[in-house]
Amino acid sequence: MRAISRRRFLQQTSGTAALALLSSRSVAELAIGKGTLSTVSDGHLVLPKSFAIGSAPEQEANKILNAHGINGETIEPSCNISVYRDGKNTILFDVGAGPDFMPTAGNIIDSLASINVAPEDVTHVLITHAHPDHIWGLLDDFDDPVFANAVHMMGRREWDYWWNPETINTIGQQRKIFAAGARRRLEMMEDIFERFNDGEEVVSGVSAIATEGHTPGHMSFEVRSGTQASLIIGDAIVNHHLAFERPEWPSGSDQEPQKGLKTRRELFDRIITDKLSVVGFHFPGTGIGVVDQTANGYRFLGEQA
Repeated sequence: MRAISRRRFLQQTSGTAALALLSSRSVAELAIGKGTLSTVSDGHLVLPKSFAIGSAPEQEANKILNAHGINGETIEPSCNISVYRDGKNTILFDVGAGPDFMPTAGNIIDSLASINVAPEDVTHVLITHAHPDHIWGLLDDFDDPVFANAVHMMGRREWDYWWNPETINTIGQQRKIFAAGARRRLEMMEDIFERFNDGEEVVSGVSAIATEGHTPGHMSFEVRSGTQASLIIGDAIVNHHLAFERPEWPSGSDQEPQKGLKTRRELFDRIITDKLSVVGFHFPGTGIGVVDQTANGYRFLGEQA
C-alpha cells in the first residue's frame, strides 16, 4: 500500500486536525483545537492469518493480503494507543496488552515515556472494549492499577457483557481466556470503574459512539474541538486491508460478524461524509490517517514521516 505524503495528509485533514511533526515512526500527533492527540505503540500481535480471513473467500482474501505484503501464515498487526492532552486532562484510550498476553506487546509504559507521559499523569482511561490487547495493561505484575490516579471508564453494555458469569460459557473455546482475563480485571477494579452510555460526552471534548459487533458493547470515541475532530475507532474497523477493500465481508475477528459489518458501513459513511481523520488500533504505522473512497470500497492513507 502506498504511503501518504505529509502534504497529502495535511490536505485531507484540513478542517479536522492539523498534523504536528513526528518524533518517530511509532509516534504521531494531531492538533485538535488547543489539545494534542498522540499515538504511541504498545507493540504488535502475532495471529494466524485465518483469524483475519474468517468466512471470507480464501483465495480472494489472500490476494488482498498479498498485495499488502502479508504472504505467510501469520499476521502481525500493530497496536496503537491514543493519548489526548488538552492542558487539563491526559486521556488514555485503551491500555494495551500488559505483560501477560504476548511477548511482542505490552510496551505502553516505555512508549508513553517517549511523549513525556508517566502513569501518574493520566487523568482518564477510556476503554473501547475488553479484549486482552486493550485492557490487560490495566494491572501491573502485582495486580495493582497501573494508572492509579486516573478515572477509569467503560461503556455500560461492554461492562455488563464481560461481567456476566455466563459469558465464559457462551463465548466459544478460543475466546474463553478473553472472558476470564476481562472478568478478573473488572472484579479487581469494580470500585474504580465508571460506566457510560452511547452518545454521552464522557470527558470534555470526548463523546462516546456505540460501534458494536467486534464485541457486544464496543465503543468508539470522537475527540472534537469546534470543527476539528478525529475518531478513535478501536477495533470497530479492525484492519486496513480486508475491512477496507471488502467492507461487505464479515470480519473473522468480530464476535457478532453481521452487527460488525453494519457498524463498519455506518462508520465509513460518517468518516467520508464528515471528512474525519481516524485512529485505528491495528492500523499500520502510527495508526493515524484518513480514508479515501474507491470504486468498490475504501483505502486507508496513513502518515509518512
